[in-house]
Amino acid sequence: MTQFFPEGTLIGTYENERCLKSISAITDAMHEGKILEAVVKVCDCSHNLILDLYGIKGIILREEGAIGIKEGKTRDIAIISRVNRPTCFMITEISFDENGSPVVMLSRRMAQERCMNNYILNLIPGDIVNAKITHLEPFGAFADIGCGIVSLLPIDSISVSRIEHPKQRFSIGTDIKAVVKSSDNGRICLSHKELLGTWEQNASLFEIGETVSGIVRSVENYGAFIELTPNLAGLAELHEGLTTGMEVSVYIKNIIPSKMKIKLIVIDTFEKAKNTSPIKYFYNEDRIEEFLYSPTDCEKRIYTLFEKE
Repeated sequence: MTQFFPEGTLIGTYENERCLKSISAITDAMHEGKILEAVVKVCDCSHNLILDLYGIKGIILREEGAIGIKEGKTRDIAIISRVNRPTCFMITEISFDENGSPVVMLSRRMAQERCMNNYILNLIPGDIVNAKITHLEPFGAFADIGCGIVSLLPIDSISVSRIEHPKQRFSIGTDIKAVVKSSDNGRICLSHKELLGTWEQNASLFEIGETVSGIVRSVENYGAFIELTPNLAGLAELHEGLTTGMEVSVYIKNIIPSKMKIKLIVIDTFEKAKNTSPIKYFYNEDRIEEFLYSPTDCEKRIYTLFEKE
């Protein structure tokens, strides 16, 4: 059974290299219908993509560059932006130029259509997928969930702790896990926060009396919300000079599960946090049916149910 991955996953793997290192191996890969990857070297003036398959020239014609290019539903930026990036394809034809050198015709569109028909159209809410962040906007992150097919991860679904911009959580190229929030004829909307643990799971990482690092996420007239983990924030007493995005050290004054509260005291402040921390996932199965973030004895319920559509 064919597995489908975000672009860049196959590049450098033994199997991918084995299938591209000789014309005989390329011929076998064509007959077997394999999806492979190589880095695009040039996008020519006609928007055809030129790839180097270990010394053998590969060509993806413009109309084969992505689903929807031929029909005018996809803009050519989807092709132009592939230069210097790993790009997936299937092999469609092998010929020889006037010098007797092999030329291999490739199709990214075919790889994407197979991924769409055999994988993405079968996804339902609650399915957990591998994804790679492709670009960031103020309203959310876009992520490749297979063969360059991109889905939206809205900003309010990235984490429980609120952020001003997805760049505070991700970088371009970040590999993540995400859960299918909704699916509409292949248009997938993703969520992420349900995989980052409940309030209790995150709170168990800390103890009363500890001093730990955090990030200021908002400053109100009654206190500042300090993120301890992407799914856990506490309220600190106001401290001079606090601004959103600043890194701080905080003393944990109290942890109150029944009220879902953590009381903090700011000890020191530092420059704005520069780097995102490695993502810690608390849920590593293939599916999630429901997610109760709140502690069981807390009156406030923060709950997600992934219903099949």
